[in-house]
Amino acid sequence: MLAVVIIGTLVYNYPKLNILVGYSAKYTASSVFVANRSLALTDSTDTNFSPVHLATNSIDQKKKTASSSVFGLLSRKAIIREGLGAVLTSHSADKNSSFLTPKRKKYENDTNPYPLGNTPQKDTVFTNINYNKLNAAIDALSENFKTRAVLVIYKNKIIAEKYLAGFDKDSRFLGWSMTKSILSTVFGVLQYQGKVNVQDKAPIASWQNDARKEITIHNLLQMNSGLEWDENYDEISDATKMLFLERDMRLMQEQKPFVGKPNASWNYSSGTTNLLSGIVRSLFQTHQEYLDFWYTDLIDKIGMSSMILETDLSGNYVSSSYAWATVRDWGKFGLLYLGNGSWNGAQLFAKDWVTYITTPTPTSNGAYGAQFWLNTGKRFKDVPDNMYFADGYQGQRIYILPDQELVIVRFGLSNFNENEFLKEVLEALE
Repeated sequence: MLAVVIIGTLVYNYPKLNILVGYSAKYTASSVFVANRSLALTDSTDTNFSPVHLATNSIDQKKKTASSSVFGLLSRKAIIREGLGAVLTSHSADKNSSFLTPKRKKYENDTNPYPLGNTPQKDTVFTNINYNKLNAAIDALSENFKTRAVLVIYKNKIIAEKYLAGFDKDSRFLGWSMTKSILSTVFGVLQYQGKVNVQDKAPIASWQNDARKEITIHNLLQMNSGLEWDENYDEISDATKMLFLERDMRLMQEQKPFVGKPNASWNYSSGTTNLLSGIVRSLFQTHQEYLDFWYTDLIDKIGMSSMILETDLSGNYVSSSYAWATVRDWGKFGLLYLGNGSWNGAQLFAKDWVTYITTPTPTSNGAYGAQFWLNTGKRFKDVPDNMYFADGYQGQRIYILPDQELVIVRFGLSNFNENEFLKEVLEALE
């Protein structure tokens, strides 16, 4: 009887274990080989939370793989594909399969001071900044909320920067859902170049014979398509199955039925963002052009040279979740928006794109725009209404405050009192 109970328990929990070890293997591979962290650090911090801590992880430095197992019952492997980051394998043949890689272009202004380049900036002291207050706010955040890095940029100058021991300006950090804002910006660039109109109907062939053919790219960017989606990371859900079981992450959201109506049913969905990545892919004649565009026309264009976008096994950028870069490079992304799409004299997207992505999605209560989060609904009561931000799991943030000419970047392993921190930073600007 006991054996029957044990077997039944294992069968019931097998799907959960599959996702658990998938998360652990994928994150471990990225942490060790993309972010250049040690396995010991990754095990003791990044994957040391319930229930992921149940997995046992190992790496093969020569083959650049990470393996995870749980209770010796189930194991999974993630491999590194140069230029594409880490990906979970689903078949043994995956480790030897061929793949294309993005062609990167060296940033032309790299020898200039930050932010146009990566050399040290000239010391600048602003008389209207209370540096004691500013540093106190950052120290409090660093000491109490597992914060690994904070960067504050004012009038294009770094006025504060702090890292947890073991991390520095050259450390790559995972943006998680901040990657969604990268995807949105790619659409802004495409629209500025005349390659797409976000008001057009979504070019999804499987929708053309049913009511979903009325969904626009705009609806998808605002996560307001009316399609079914379960974004739950505490159990088996659409989001966890997509990220840790699927070979082609474009498809899960595509296959979902309506549970609402376009433009009237806001529902946060990582599946929608990966579907949008597939739409970007469809705009190019070749896969190579798709891979290159994100870098040549956006990421490398503004010198985010450290950024690596990871793909799924089918070669789609996992734009819902998987972009790695240094804090300073994430800061450049915020500055691009502070400059309304202009970078060193070049216009990457139209100024009105900023208005577009900060226009509240209907039924989101002023909380969401087009793959950016907003403060229109006063989520943060002591922060200006027109502040907007990229938001990632565990409190990864890029805050953009246009009136204050301020960009604030934070990375860590836990959420924090965002209103209080932002209030204290703003109070330091006298």
